[in-house]
Amino acid sequence: MTTAESAPESPGTKGFDLGALLAERGAERYELHTRYLNHQLPRMLRTIGFDKVYVRAEGAHFWDADGNDYLDMLAGFGVMGLGRHHPVVRKALHDVLDASLADLTRFDCQPLPGLLAEKLLAHSPHLDRVFFGNSGTEAVEGALKFARCATGRPRVLHCEHAFHGLTTGSLSVNGESGFRDGFAPLLPDTAVPLGDLDALERELRKGDVAALIVEPVQGKGVHEAPPGYLRAAQELLHRHKALLIADEVQTGLGRTGDFYAFQHEEGVEPDLVCVAKALSGGYVPVGATIGRDWIFKKVYSSMDRVLVHSASFGANAQAMAAGLAVLSVMEDEQIVANVRTTGELLRTRLAALTDRYELLSDVRGRGLMIGIEFGRPRSLKLRSRWTVLQAARKGLFAQMVVVPLLQRHRILTQVSGDHMEVIKLIPPLVIGERDVDRFVSAFSAVMDDAHDGGLVWEFGRTLVKQAVAGR
Repeated sequence: MTTAESAPESPGTKGFDLGALLAERGAERYELHTRYLNHQLPRMLRTIGFDKVYVRAEGAHFWDADGNDYLDMLAGFGVMGLGRHHPVVRKALHDVLDASLADLTRFDCQPLPGLLAEKLLAHSPHLDRVFFGNSGTEAVEGALKFARCATGRPRVLHCEHAFHGLTTGSLSVNGESGFRDGFAPLLPDTAVPLGDLDALERELRKGDVAALIVEPVQGKGVHEAPPGYLRAAQELLHRHKALLIADEVQTGLGRTGDFYAFQHEEGVEPDLVCVAKALSGGYVPVGATIGRDWIFKKVYSSMDRVLVHSASFGANAQAMAAGLAVLSVMEDEQIVANVRTTGELLRTRLAALTDRYELLSDVRGRGLMIGIEFGRPRSLKLRSRWTVLQAARKGLFAQMVVVPLLQRHRILTQVSGDHMEVIKLIPPLVIGERDVDRFVSAFSAVMDDAHDGGLVWEFGRTLVKQAVAGR
C-alpha cells in the first residue's frame, strides 16, 4: 500500500463542495461584502451602477448571467496582463498542484524560485539577485528596506502624485495625501516633482537620502518621466551615493512596449526594480524585488542575517509556476510586440479625436498604458455645465464617461485618480484590433452624447447632488 493510499481522509473533505456553495449563496455577494468586508465598496458600486454580476471570464472579456460580454480595459488594475484564465498558466498551476511538491519547508532550496529568478534576470542584465514576496507593495517595502540598509541612510525621495502601495512603508512614498491621511507617523520621506532635477539635487545635498523611488510612467494621471530625466536622476543619485529604485509594478512585463518602462531611455540601469501584478498570471499573488549583488550582500551580510528579510509565503511553488508560465507565454506569443502595435493603434485613434471633441484635451501614454484627459470646453453651453461639475468636485466628468461606457457599451474602465479628469486604459496585453475598434466606437458615442447634451449630463446632475451631499 502506498503512502497516499494509507493516508487518512481529511475530516470534512466530503462536506465541502465549492460549486454547490457558489450555486447556493453566490447571489448574496453584495450583501456578504456589505456585512463582513469593506462596506463602502458595494455602496459605491451601486451608486455608479457598477454592481454587476459577472459569471465567467476569458482573455480580455467577461460575461454576465444573460450571456452579455464585457470588454475589460482595466485588467484588474494591471494584474491580468495575459487576460483571464490563460490556458498555459492554468496548466502550469494544475501541474504544480498535481506534483505534490514539498513546498515552503523553509529549510531547503526548491528549484522553481531559482528558475524564475533566472528568467527575470535575463530581462534585467545589469541586475543580479531577486527577492520574492507576495505583492507589489511588498516588492516596494523590500526595495525601501534594502536601500536604507545598503546606504545606511534613512530618507527616501518620491515623486509628487506617485503611487507605490498602501502598507506603511510604501505609503510613506505615496504622493497622494488622500491615501496618507489618518495613518501618520510614516517613514522619513520627501516628495519632489517628477522631472525636477534641481529639486532632487537640493535634497541629495543634505546627505541623508538613501534612494529615489520613481514610476517611469505614473499610474495616477498617466504622466511619463520627461525624456532624459531618469538617466540624469540616476547620475545625480550615484554621485551622492544614493540609489535609484524603479517601481515597475504596473509598468513592467511589457505594459509600455518594452519589458520594463525604464528601458525606453538609453543608459538607465536602476539599482533596484520592483515588479508584481502581471507576473502572477492573474492567479497567485507574487511580487519581486530585483537588485544588484552588492545590495543583497549588504542586507544578507552573514548567516546570522539569513532571514533578516523574508516572507512566509514568498517564493511558493504556485506563484513561481505562474510566473514561469507568464514569461514563457510572453516570449512564445510575442506579447511585447503586440503591445507596441496595438498600443500605437489605440493611442493614435484616440488622439485623432481631440480635434473633434472640445471636451477632450489630451491623449498620452506608452504601449497599453494610456491616459485620456478631459478639459474645459470652448463653447458657452458646454463650459457652463463643465463649471458646475468642477465646482461640485473635480473628476466628475471623467466619471460621467466611465459609467456609460459600462452601462451602455459594456466596457470596463477607470478614472485615473481622485480629483482627476483622466481615464486610464490598462487593458490586458493580449487585446487586438477588434477590441480597439470596439472601444473607440463606444468612446466616440459617449463623447457625442456629452457634446449633444444627452444622458451623460443627466447622470452628471446625479453625481453633483451626491458630491454636494457628501461634503
